[in-house]
Amino acid sequence: MDFEDSPEEAAFRKEVRAWLDANAKKRTGKREIGADELENGAEGEMAASKAWQKTKAKAGYARITWPKGMGGIGGTPMQSIIFGQEESKYDVASGAPFAIGLGMCIPTLMAYGDEAAKARFVWPAVQGDEIWCQLFSEPAGGSDVANLRTKAEKHGDTWTINGSKIWTTGAQFSDYGIILTRTDPNVPKHKGLTMFYIDMKDPGVDIRPIKQASGGSGFNEIFFTDVKVKDSQRLGEVGQGWTVALTTLMHERLAVGGGAGGGLDVPQLMALARELELEDGPAIKNAAVREKIADWYVRSAGLRYTTFRTMTALSQGKQPGPEASIAKIVVATKLQDLSAFAMELEGEAGVLQGAEAPMHGLFQGGWLSAPGLRIAGGTDEILRNIIAERVLGLPGDIRVDKDVPFNKIPTGR
Repeated sequence: MDFEDSPEEAAFRKEVRAWLDANAKKRTGKREIGADELENGAEGEMAASKAWQKTKAKAGYARITWPKGMGGIGGTPMQSIIFGQEESKYDVASGAPFAIGLGMCIPTLMAYGDEAAKARFVWPAVQGDEIWCQLFSEPAGGSDVANLRTKAEKHGDTWTINGSKIWTTGAQFSDYGIILTRTDPNVPKHKGLTMFYIDMKDPGVDIRPIKQASGGSGFNEIFFTDVKVKDSQRLGEVGQGWTVALTTLMHERLAVGGGAGGGLDVPQLMALARELELEDGPAIKNAAVREKIADWYVRSAGLRYTTFRTMTALSQGKQPGPEASIAKIVVATKLQDLSAFAMELEGEAGVLQGAEAPMHGLFQGGWLSAPGLRIAGGTDEILRNIIAERVLGLPGDIRVDKDVPFNKIPTGR
């Protein structure tokens, strides 16, 4: 690919820089509002995030690729990437509260919802007035989304939902959610599923934040007791929920794999190595440390050029394929390995957290969050299967329950 902007892209970048200069302050090193504060319910941080989202929405920069009238400007994926690159240079509030709604839920609603639903929900989500979550994972399902047991039963024009979900990010802040349910247990597990959108403020919805090792509570478990949903809230056909879910999952894996893992990478590790003194001198001079840094530099470079492939496909009007799963696997495992090595270098100080720890606990935070990243958006094992089967063309994994009715699959109970 050509690494330079085209004339059109350069003009858009200039336009974006001028807008950002007029609406935000250049990054000064001050940490932006982060996910930890948002997870713990800090109202000020959430208000700041909503205010910045509204400012971007009014200018059409909140969802650049979406059509005009749907909150966007009908721009290209490359324009969206350019805006993200330029926005990262400014001290602005995090867009984390809206990532799942705008990245996964609303695109699914736009693909399968009726016109009334689009008119009601898209714009409030784009400008940050309403937050959405994705209700897929269940306690007994493991990494197999299709093994879900939350059921929806139809009575007249209304569905009644009972069951539970877990590991739902941001549910405690959400106004609405999309939920995958089982509507027919008499057919194989990938069939008999149906997707709906629901009101998270319904009295039958019980949300319980999960306290995590990092101190945050970004994940939640949720219980549904006789939650009533109108048939008009159904997304897609009855029994075709897996097809709808694949649309959501494709967007999810692109979003999760698109980052560098909380901003932790080789430059931060080199900064730590320059600060630390080992028994034989500065860590940055130690041959073993330098070898490790070189290893992660190679992984980062590979990830960067793999991302360029995706950008090339987008700039040519193509959709990223299953190879996008590679980035997610590399980002998560690199974050875990790099953070663990940094904490080992810190010695006894490696057990500290927060402001008392070297570099304000940057690597401790990365180490604690990395396991969750390896699960979110599909586990490493699921993504490796996708790469093996759909990218490398290897034989498919053995699936003994593929054609077995869901209610005939042994559960051990």
